[in-house]
Amino acid sequence: MEGFAEASPGRLFAVRLPYGGDLLESIRDFAVRVGVETGVLWVIGAVKKASVSFYNQEEKTYSKHSFDEPLEILSCIGNIAKLKGETFAHAHIVLGDKNGRTYGGHLEKGTTVFSAEMFLLELKGVTLNREYDETTGLNLFKL
Repeated sequence: MEGFAEASPGRLFAVRLPYGGDLLESIRDFAVRVGVETGVLWVIGAVKKASVSFYNQEEKTYSKHSFDEPLEILSCIGNIAKLKGETFAHAHIVLGDKNGRTYGGHLEKGTTVFSAEMFLLELKGVTLNREYDETTGLNLFKL
C-alpha cells in the first residue's frame, strides 16, 4: 500500500444536475458551491452526448472517444479533491445505448446532461491533494 488517509463522513447532498449542462463541470461547480473540498460521488441518469477517454499506460496518454447520441448513465463514480489548489472532480462512467451496448472510461468535458441525479458525500478530517506521479504519468492523491 502506497499510503492512506482516514476520513469521516460529512454532509450528504442529493442533487439534480442541470439539463443541458456539462456533466463534469456541473459536478465540480456544485462541489465548489457548497464548499466540498474532498468527497465521493455517484451519478445515474442519461446524457444527450458523451465524451470519455481511456488512458494508455505505456504511452501515458489519453485517447478520447465521443458519442453523439442519447445514452443512459449506468454507473458514474468519482471523487472531489484538490489539484494545484483548485477543486477537481474526477469520475469514471459506464454508459449504455438503446441496443444494450456499453461504453466506459474517464468522464471528460463535453458530456451533456439530459437528466442526472447525484449523491455527493463530503469527507471530513482530510483534504486530498493530487500531484503528478512520475511512475504512472497521472495526478494521484498525495498521501
